[in-house]
Amino acid sequence: MHLLSPQPGDAILDIGCGDAVLTFKIAAAVAPGGGRVVGLDSSASFIRTAREAARGKRLEGCTDFELVDCRVLNPTVVTEAAEDGGDGVRTAHVRTLLQPHSYDKIFSNAAMHWILRSASTRTSFFSDTFHLLKPGGTFAFEMGGHGNINEIHAALVAVLHLSYGIPIAKIQEANPWFFASEPWMREVLQGAGFEVLVCESEERPTKVTEGEGGGLERRMRVMCGAFLELVEEAQKEGCIEKVVQVLGDVCAREDGGVWLGYVRLRALARRPL
Repeated sequence: MHLLSPQPGDAILDIGCGDAVLTFKIAAAVAPGGGRVVGLDSSASFIRTAREAARGKRLEGCTDFELVDCRVLNPTVVTEAAEDGGDGVRTAHVRTLLQPHSYDKIFSNAAMHWILRSASTRTSFFSDTFHLLKPGGTFAFEMGGHGNINEIHAALVAVLHLSYGIPIAKIQEANPWFFASEPWMREVLQGAGFEVLVCESEERPTKVTEGEGGGLERRMRVMCGAFLELVEEAQKEGCIEKVVQVLGDVCAREDGGVWLGYVRLRALARRPL
């Protein structure tokens, strides 16, 4: 969040806000000057959680959470929100929030490697964010970078193909992630009109811990649902077990722990004055 540097009075858009833990920290920084944060996410569950939390924290006046497919942020083509009930009221509100020159800053954390998965909207996403910013505004984000969790991807491909006969092309189609490289990100940001101030990747090997919030098995269930849909329901537990066994063998270190190769890509880009 240090690249974002939220200031009192800022109008900020949080793309892929999730359950809004970071969004509320941003809101606390901008609220004293009359600032406001809008959080967008494609998960109805996350949006409900964020709205309930905003009421509990009494931050409704400086936050707004909307259910949006973040791949398309152009107000002329944004799809009708699932919660509209057919009256279009919520969609009209979303389109108001997505007008050009609406935000001082745009932020995204750990969401864009999902948002950029579709090649058809991969570059237009950056054009959309560019137009949402005021001149001089900045776009700060962090996402999975090129090479992120390669071990998980390789283990899934091996198990699904060799143990269950799933064609490799079909497995790749199910891949829900796009992990961009630094050169690709610089090029696409500049192509959308941004000045790139920071674009860097960081290798972040992470030890897998067991228990709540951790463990290889939990990671399979939380992160890899799209891959697991390729096998029959009765086969899923066995598939998870096989992948976990492969990862446990391949990623073990001398200290007895299992480590995964996370790679983070972060950037700060500015819309020129």
